[in-house]
Amino acid sequence: MASAELQGKYQKLAQEYSKLRAQNQVLKKGVVDEQANSAALKEQLKMKDQSLRKLQQEMDSLTFRNLQLAKRVELLQDELALSEPRGKKNKKSGESSSQLSQEQKSVFDEDLQKKIEENERLHIQFFEADEQHKHVEAELRSRLATLETEAAQHQAVVDGLTRKYMETIEKLQNDKAKLEVKSQTLEKEAKECRLRTEECQLQLKTLHEDLSGRLEESLSIINEKVPFNDTKYSQYNALNVPLHNRRHQLKMRDIAGQALAFVQDLVTALLNFHTYTEQRIQIFPVDSAIDTISPLNQKFSQYLHENASYVRPLEEGMLHLFESITEDTVTVLETTVKLKTFSEHLTSYICFLRKILPYQLKSLEEECESSLCTSALRARNLELSQDMKKMTAVFEKLQTYIALLALPSTEPDGLLRTNYSSVLTNVGAALHGFHDVMKDISKHYSQKAAIEHELPTATQKLITTNDCILSSVVALTNGAGKIASFFSNNLDYFIASLSYGPKAASGFISPLSAECMLQYKKKAAAYMKSLRKPLLESVPYEEALANRRILLSSTESREGLAQQVQQSLEKISKLEQEKEHWMLEAQLAKIKLEKENQRIADKLKNTGSAQLVGLSQENAAVSNTAGQDEATAKAVLEPIQSTSLVPDVESREDLIKNHYMARIVELTSQLQLADSKSVHFYAECRALSKRLALAEKSKEALTEEMKLASQNISRLQDELTTTKRSYEDQLSMMSDHLCSMNETLSKQREEIDTLKMSSKGNSKKNKSR
Repeated sequence: MASAELQGKYQKLAQEYSKLRAQNQVLKKGVVDEQANSAALKEQLKMKDQSLRKLQQEMDSLTFRNLQLAKRVELLQDELALSEPRGKKNKKSGESSSQLSQEQKSVFDEDLQKKIEENERLHIQFFEADEQHKHVEAELRSRLATLETEAAQHQAVVDGLTRKYMETIEKLQNDKAKLEVKSQTLEKEAKECRLRTEECQLQLKTLHEDLSGRLEESLSIINEKVPFNDTKYSQYNALNVPLHNRRHQLKMRDIAGQALAFVQDLVTALLNFHTYTEQRIQIFPVDSAIDTISPLNQKFSQYLHENASYVRPLEEGMLHLFESITEDTVTVLETTVKLKTFSEHLTSYICFLRKILPYQLKSLEEECESSLCTSALRARNLELSQDMKKMTAVFEKLQTYIALLALPSTEPDGLLRTNYSSVLTNVGAALHGFHDVMKDISKHYSQKAAIEHELPTATQKLITTNDCILSSVVALTNGAGKIASFFSNNLDYFIASLSYGPKAASGFISPLSAECMLQYKKKAAAYMKSLRKPLLESVPYEEALANRRILLSSTESREGLAQQVQQSLEKISKLEQEKEHWMLEAQLAKIKLEKENQRIADKLKNTGSAQLVGLSQENAAVSNTAGQDEATAKAVLEPIQSTSLVPDVESREDLIKNHYMARIVELTSQLQLADSKSVHFYAECRALSKRLALAEKSKEALTEEMKLASQNISRLQDELTTTKRSYEDQLSMMSDHLCSMNETLSKQREEIDTLKMSSKGNSKKNKSR
């Protein structure tokens, strides 16, 4: 129930968390939209400000022009008003007065034009000076802001550097103290080492004296006792059976098994790679189901179809090599004859790679020449062609070194023993190079597949084939990496195991001597096996394991068994006491029975036959009352009924004895049954108590989990509240920012109004001027 409630709480929390995440996304989107709107409003404000300035300038120019025209009209009206009465009065002197008026008019016009131009020039100078002043002021303000920010940054950098320098100073002081302590400890260790070196020198002197004495003794024994030293000559020494190193053989078999698994994975990946490459040729650049592919691709597909006959033998050769390494053999390069077959299979596969390489390069060139090939795809194809050349070269290099390793088992003069380690090192380097080439192929082919998937003519068949090729290339890359790391990890062991061979010699001389040595080893093993005595019968291993499982799975502990044994011993002692008591009772009963029989016999002699019937009835009544159950009563009465009326003393004694014995057996069986039930119940009670203790522990663990869950719930709730508060704060900040923007807009509008008023005042002043 607690787990169900906890799960329900977790589900509710998950739902609330998902809702809050959705609200978080909505709020983020709203914040981004508001920021975009504020930016747009700023841009609109700038545009409006610029248009307002332009309109203000146009309005100033228009007002100035209107004032000029109004003055001109007033002058013309005044001149017209002056000219009309003069024309009425002085019509006669018209020509002379008209000339004067024209001269005056021209003078006025020139004067007026000069004043207008001067006023316009003054307005322009004033406007330019105002604009220049604003521009300079803005530049100075921006420069002041940049300088302030730079000063703050420099101050922060200075503070950080001072803090860093203080930390480094503290760290250096701590390091100094640690180094001082370390120097003191090192001085103490140096003193101890000096004392140890003196003791070791003394021990070395004693050991040298002891070993020199033993050497002289052994040399004398060898010179006197050994008639022939077979280790002196390498030809004879190669026939000696080396000491059997079972650990080395098991290690080599384990390594061979791992190598077999890696080769099997590599073979599977190579088969898939060649097969899917064949399928790709049938699909791209020309689908064979729609149109015929080129003769080059047909030949390439035919060769690729034969890949299994070249790739499968690699697995078979490695399997034969693994089977040749057993616990009874001696595994060195001179005895691994099956490595030659694996090298031959690898050579045949490399011939296959050489055969398909030109067709593969030509096929990639044909893809590049097709109309569907883009520049990026052409570049990937060129990279893949280079990678295929590298892959073939790496396989050739690897085959060369493996062929060299196979020489000691066939041609002993082909490779010197001193070059074994360098050849093994080069094999590891070649495997790492193979891994690097496969990584490049995987990278370039994945890029090529991604480009081809984006082509409009890419079919689903091409996409699936590319995915299959890419998966096989990835498998090849992983397999090459595993083999390279596996060989590098075991390289030191391979180099060290080369010295495993005959004693006091450089190794086996030839494969023939190694084969003879193995035969001698088999004979020696058979002889030792014949000398071995058969072991005594014991408990089978499976039965012992089953008994051990039963013993471990039983609920009774050692203390419980000891208590049961003690209780059973006490019960046995009680039963023995009861047995002695009942033995005494039986003896007393027997004596009484003999007396009673004697008495009955005396009575029978004295009395007649009439009393026989009554006596038999009396004995039957006594036997019926003695039995407590009906079965025993019947068992007692049946033999009496079958006998004659003459009583037999021995039969009655046997009946009574059998009755009491049956009763004792029944009581003992009931007692044993009760004891077994009590033991069983006791074991069950112990098991239940243990289960109860385990349940209590699980209950405590669950309570701890519930506490942690409640803490997590409270933490999540706190996080939710903090996120809500942060979003509310962000919204309030945004609203404040919008309010400040509105305030700035209103201030700018007020400034525009003041500028308008000032321009109107300037225009009035100009009019008055």
